[in-house]
Amino acid sequence: MRGGDARTEGLFCYLSGEQRVPSDHPLRRLLPIVDAALADLSGEFVRLYAPIGRPSIPPERLLRALLLQAVLVVRSERLLIEQFFPPIGGIEGSS
Repeated sequence: MRGGDARTEGLFCYLSGEQRVPSDHPLRRLLPIVDAALADLSGEFVRLYAPIGRPSIPPERLLRALLLQAVLVVRSERLLIEQFFPPIGGIEGSS
């Protein structure tokens, strides 16, 4: 079953993606293009997923993350997350 693509930025973090990316950053110009392309592919995604079962991670989110990783030339998903969500004191990897 295909999961929904609703953004839940406040679920585990106090800063949204909007607050993390500067207003003049080139990624902001890419987002509308990427969102439009993914909206066009939505029908294809619906056909690929079963109507019942446990919801998956929405393919739109996975594709946005992969594109972000490629654009920023980050070599792994873990490093991508660490770039946007630096370690907090008392959590693994922090001093």
